[in-house]
Amino acid sequence: MNTEEKIAIFPKGDQGSADYFNGTAWVKILVPKDQTGNYSVGNVVFEPGCRNNWHTHATGQILLVTDGKGWYQEKGQAARSLVKGDVVVIPIDVVHWHGAAKDSSFTHIVITNNSPEGPVKWMYRVSDEDYNQLP
Repeated sequence: MNTEEKIAIFPKGDQGSADYFNGTAWVKILVPKDQTGNYSVGNVVFEPGCRNNWHTHATGQILLVTDGKGWYQEKGQAARSLVKGDVVVIPIDVVHWHGAAKDSSFTHIVITNNSPEGPVKWMYRVSDEDYNQLP
């Protein structure tokens, strides 16, 4: 076990699908679905430079940043830098992406409201050109 794994709050989990992540990410579902069926909770670890595709959540999502440096961007808006302790409340059906900075891993807890449409609607990749323009 390396030092990063020793200080991590939760285990890395399974590698995220290349269909949804550009780079390597690890996903650990902590609460698959609460007893009321309203939400699920997971931990996502992005390796440096990794980001997920543009996507939406039919009932919104909350990100709790627990480590590293990363980005959050809503379609048509400037990307927002994220660090440990930041909280992002993602509105219903807003097209967005999130992921690590080029020079840092990035970890966040996701709280996703469940809906009949499923937890997420995946879209297209964040282009290298757009990502590489970030500071």
